[in-house]
Amino acid sequence: MFSWILLSDKKVHQAVADTVHAVTDSSAHAVAEHGAHGGDENLFTQLLHHIYDSKYLEIPFYHNPDPNKHGFELMQFEKWYGIDFSITKHVFFMWLASAVLILVLSWVARKNLKNRVPKGFGNLVEVFVVFVRDEIVLPNMGKGGLKYLPYLLTNFFFILVMNLLGLIPYGASATGNVSVTAGLAIIAFIMIQLSAIRAQGFGHYLAHLTGGVHWALWPIMIPIEVLGLFTKPFALCIRLFANMTGGHIVILALIGLIFVFKSLAVAPVSVTFALGIYMLELFVAFLQAYIFTMLTSLFMGLGMQMESHGHRH
Repeated sequence: MFSWILLSDKKVHQAVADTVHAVTDSSAHAVAEHGAHGGDENLFTQLLHHIYDSKYLEIPFYHNPDPNKHGFELMQFEKWYGIDFSITKHVFFMWLASAVLILVLSWVARKNLKNRVPKGFGNLVEVFVVFVRDEIVLPNMGKGGLKYLPYLLTNFFFILVMNLLGLIPYGASATGNVSVTAGLAIIAFIMIQLSAIRAQGFGHYLAHLTGGVHWALWPIMIPIEVLGLFTKPFALCIRLFANMTGGHIVILALIGLIFVFKSLAVAPVSVTFALGIYMLELFVAFLQAYIFTMLTSLFMGLGMQMESHGHRH
């Protein structure tokens, strides 16, 4: 399943178009009418609108008079030195998640300052804050990790809100875009290295790349240790991307059974199982925010604790 997700866009478009073409005659007509590339893109957008990034934003009761434009067109810019700064659907929902966090958490912070005992929604947020502190940061990083608590809380809430936005109608999961998860992983990589350098010192940090072996083995050990520094954030990136994309693919496959069997008798079973997967996706939204935050704190804690282990010996 995940290997299919990681195929290039062109191959995915072609695979979806071929599947729909085999199931219904209307799809074949759409491909013939819009052309090979255009038809594939239109079909892919309609079927995987929660996953597929585009320059159009779907808004309820809004219909673009231009039939070639599927929703409200977001701002597009010319490429600057080969870099495209155009606003896409995933960029919009990433900004929306940021705005929601800034507004809601600022309101909660002011409310909790007035009430020594948090109440209502402020109490709910306090539960997550205490959970991240007591169940993630302290066990993995010790008391020294409390200084990094704001970063880890930002990670948790930001990923959680982006995941949840993909479960609402007309929404999209920005975490289903590998560029977004890669950005989060790059920041995690920087924080992992900075926390280790801050705890160990730069000299001791470089020394651990040798693995403590004889200098004759350094040409072998150093590349392995350096590679290990990058495999951790790479795993964070792909894990979050694949898990947030896989659920939508499963829902599509279940709904697609109706068209595969060409019978409405299959609809109750398909819709029931799809609803079950949707409920599972709600759980996965919280789970993946927890896993990304927990693994980031774990990797940071490993680097921070090397110094204390060295003193013991």
